[in-house]
Amino acid sequence: MDFSKVFLKPEDDMDFMPILPLNENENDDSQDIIPDEIAILPLRNTVLFPGVVLPITVGRDKSIQAVNDAYKGDKLVGVVAQKDSNIEEPGIDDLEKIGSIAKIIKLIKMPDGGTTVIIQGRSKFSIDEITTEDPYFKARTSRVTENEVPTDGDFEAYISNIKDIATNIIQQSPNLPSEATLILKNIESPVFLIHFVSSNLNTSIQEKQKLLELTDIKQRAVNLMELLQKELQFVELKNKVTNKTRTELDKQQREYFLQQQLKSIKEELGGDSNSQEIKEMQKKAELKNWPATAKEAFKKGIEKLERMHPSTPDYSVVYNHVDLMLDLPWNEYTDDQYDLKNAQKTLDNDHYGMAKIKERILEYLAVLKLKGDMKSPILCFFGPPGIGKTSLGKSIASALGRKYIRLSLGGLHDESEIRGHRKTYIGAMPGRILQSLRKAKSSNPVIVLDEIDKVGNDFRGDPSSALLEVLDPEQNNTFYDNYLELEYDLSKVLFIATANNLQNIQPALRDRLEIINLSGYAIEEKIEIAKRHLVPKQKEMHGIPKSSFKIGDKVLERLIADYTRESGVRELDRMIASIMRNRAKKIAMEEVLNTSLSAEELQQILGKPKYSSDLYKAVNTPGVAVGLAWTYVGGDILFIEASLSDGKGDLSLTGNLGNVMKESATTALSYLKSHAAQYNIDPAVFGKKSIHIHVPEGATPKDGPSAGITMMTAIASALTGKKIKPFLAMTGEITLRGQVLPVGGIKEKILAAKRAGLKEIILCAQNEKDVAEVEASFIKGLKFHYVDKMEEVLTIALQNK
Repeated sequence: MDFSKVFLKPEDDMDFMPILPLNENENDDSQDIIPDEIAILPLRNTVLFPGVVLPITVGRDKSIQAVNDAYKGDKLVGVVAQKDSNIEEPGIDDLEKIGSIAKIIKLIKMPDGGTTVIIQGRSKFSIDEITTEDPYFKARTSRVTENEVPTDGDFEAYISNIKDIATNIIQQSPNLPSEATLILKNIESPVFLIHFVSSNLNTSIQEKQKLLELTDIKQRAVNLMELLQKELQFVELKNKVTNKTRTELDKQQREYFLQQQLKSIKEELGGDSNSQEIKEMQKKAELKNWPATAKEAFKKGIEKLERMHPSTPDYSVVYNHVDLMLDLPWNEYTDDQYDLKNAQKTLDNDHYGMAKIKERILEYLAVLKLKGDMKSPILCFFGPPGIGKTSLGKSIASALGRKYIRLSLGGLHDESEIRGHRKTYIGAMPGRILQSLRKAKSSNPVIVLDEIDKVGNDFRGDPSSALLEVLDPEQNNTFYDNYLELEYDLSKVLFIATANNLQNIQPALRDRLEIINLSGYAIEEKIEIAKRHLVPKQKEMHGIPKSSFKIGDKVLERLIADYTRESGVRELDRMIASIMRNRAKKIAMEEVLNTSLSAEELQQILGKPKYSSDLYKAVNTPGVAVGLAWTYVGGDILFIEASLSDGKGDLSLTGNLGNVMKESATTALSYLKSHAAQYNIDPAVFGKKSIHIHVPEGATPKDGPSAGITMMTAIASALTGKKIKPFLAMTGEITLRGQVLPVGGIKEKILAAKRAGLKEIILCAQNEKDVAEVEASFIKGLKFHYVDKMEEVLTIALQNK
């Protein structure tokens, strides 16, 4: 029963107010004349019975107009319930066919703009046909005649029971007003009693509609009594739950009372939700194919959960641990794709060039296809930024048909990020390796460990040391996570590391990596990459049609040479984005556009060239040599300047040089002193002149063995007064005995020399094999001199006066 509600739930366009009884003596509808066509008023959350008064707040425009028109006329309106109370704008099919003719007793305009009407149910009617839908529903109706009220003893017993049960419900419900009992006692008409109790019954709209549609009064009484019995049982059950824990409670007992009440409710509903969840975990565990140790640990965890109360602090710790064990993909693997031709096609489509790396991946696939299983190698892609190391890992995952995971290790300084936290810590969680496997739902994904050379360490541990176990194929089949507290097999995972500088990787960790060198791109490669990948990508990002705009090879070459200085293509990508933004602006402003970009337009968009090779070509004074250097962003050109001044033979070094370069300068000077006669240098000059060596761009730190022969050539040129051959660059280390030693980064250095417009390069003879690995078309036009001794260098480099 719902007598206590002052305002019921809103209708689709109206809010219900208290349900009021009508004096049964006034419920004489015999004189009511139902018009052939009547306005229909839908109700959403209740059913109007004959003899009952409902105050209703009307809010929707259609309903307001229907009520106003009816109130001005005969004050009659047809009230029906909606089949679905969630529908805001009901159609014809959404309305019940049986309803009650209502008389509008009073219409009140509210201050908030709404309209409140008090309607009185008169007689039942049936909708024969909806004649109008706009501005509101109108329908042809017919009166529904009810059977006569029976006078037998059974019916009187039903009425008496209905009154008793309703009274009992009111008495057992502390929230219902006691005045409701007096109302029931004062109702003498059995039909009105049935209608009044039905209106206040706490049941669904569908059940109330069924009661309204019954024409047999006796059957309606029987059905109503059954519904009242259900409500009475619910009230008694509710009181039973409350009485179980009714006692004199203090503050400490209050929480216990609430827990007991909740427990009683759960028992009546069929059990504790936590117990149900544990059972679901056990069912899920039966499907897992995990090792015996993991199975035993899970069993112990579940037993702990069953013994623990959910409110204890340790419950969540044990629950999260068991949940992690269930989510991890124990012995669950994706099927590798052994189609080598398709894999090669995928790699070629995603990346241009990189033949050596693609060959290595295909070798791995071939072995896997023949053997069926192998320990995954730990590959490390080493090279300057922007050449596609990370994206190559994604392409490998696609070619293999494996899940792809990227872990950024840059700035990582907590060992627990790799190994996980112990469960005793607040906020403990597994390491990022296991978290990634949990997310991927596969034990053989491709995991890219990005920027492995930028891992740090502090008082929280050394993540590089923690990676030793992860990245060792002989050990990672028993990887131990501190949070999981079990061994997990990582041997099927294909780890791919990326790095810019191998010197920053811990030696023991570097020993576990298979280093694959990704050198910088030549101009020819960058042109192809721009045509195949960068330009289409930027067109799509800027909403420019693919076929409406082209950038020719010559313009791309100029863009690369004059506006970028990098081994990768990130700066090139940004420059192409600038061009596309300019193009998008012109398209949006509906300007006349060329179908291809010209060199003049390129300069208008990007401004004057940022880089020029003229600077290197203009060097033609004694004492200035051009060297080749390798940096973590690729190859570069640097000047080494040497000058003489009156002094006492001391050596000055400037230009922010490291220890290796300082030692190279000292070694070069010592070599020239000991071989002065060989190069026609007056030995006395070393005691009368001071030598100053400077490497420009002093704000940039410089170090490495590559500048040895360049420094010696610059000093020799200054001492002899001979100019150095133009368009010549060199790289190599020297010894006191005059030997020339090989250096690294040859491809990057050669490409840097070509970008600068140089034509000849002096290298150590042992570096000839490195030049052979560079594609011939990339170094076309360059002449190489391979030397073993310093005298060969000076013979080639120094010109006669």
